[in-house]
Amino acid sequence: MNDTTPALALTGLTKSFGELTAVDHVDLTVPRGQMLALLGPNGAGKSTTTEMILGLATPDSGTVEVCGTAPVTAAQEGRVGAMLQNGTLLEDVPVRLLLSLVAGVCAHPLPLDDVIERADVSGLLRMSTSRLSGGEAQRVRFALALLPDPEVILLDEPTVAMDVETRRRFWERMRHVAAEGRTVVFATHYLEEADQEAGRVVVMDRGRIVADGTGAQIKERIGGRVLTLALRGGATDAAPLAALPGVSAVDLLEDGRLRLATTDSDATLAALFAPGGLGATGAARDIAVTTPSLEDAFLQLTTH
Repeated sequence: MNDTTPALALTGLTKSFGELTAVDHVDLTVPRGQMLALLGPNGAGKSTTTEMILGLATPDSGTVEVCGTAPVTAAQEGRVGAMLQNGTLLEDVPVRLLLSLVAGVCAHPLPLDDVIERADVSGLLRMSTSRLSGGEAQRVRFALALLPDPEVILLDEPTVAMDVETRRRFWERMRHVAAEGRTVVFATHYLEEADQEAGRVVVMDRGRIVADGTGAQIKERIGGRVLTLALRGGATDAAPLAALPGVSAVDLLEDGRLRLATTDSDATLAALFAPGGLGATGAARDIAVTTPSLEDAFLQLTTH
């Protein structure tokens, strides 16, 4: 296969379920060796797109090519591997036996010892699949995705149920896998991971691609600054803040603080600390000014 052939080529891809259009004329080309984060709220079309790439669903219109061939052919030839969050593991089977069984049906499997080391599952080999924790099961799913020695790896919420240290080790191993020239496409709700690990970020909403670029490029699209603050007594009334000059949006954070998106942070701060303003009277405290995060951009792109 010519190395200039894209790892993935989606053209006019459309899929509907009744009156719901899950994927709406998506065009996406992913070159070989790229690490791409696929983001979007629930129902954005990420899972349906992944299923069509894997050949598990057939598009209503448009085409999908994986390494220049049809998805089903790519899967049969071991060109693509997948780690699906809800992929069911064979029950009550030792992990080593499960890996051996799957390796036996792969066209050109990676050596089992290599897979065990790369997926960090050496300590799980004697455990029954039915006794694995959520994070341990994810590592086994990653091992299964690596077994075919794929050129393309699709990961759905790969670090869900993993603790912080396990997530860190997972991404260290994933960087090594990508450095070998494999193409990695991962969907995640951990936007910080997407910003740190992906060379390219694609945001889907309502079945369409609404942003495509590096994390920095997508953050630059919304511009401005972000102010976070707390109101005296734990108040959460956003109306006075939304009326401040430059403020385009106010969101309540989980910890009770308020986040203000502003196109003119100087004007916003001046109003906050003007005589009688919330900052001047002490009603607003713990005020911080930062550049927009990928989460800020994501919310602006997908909030209706």
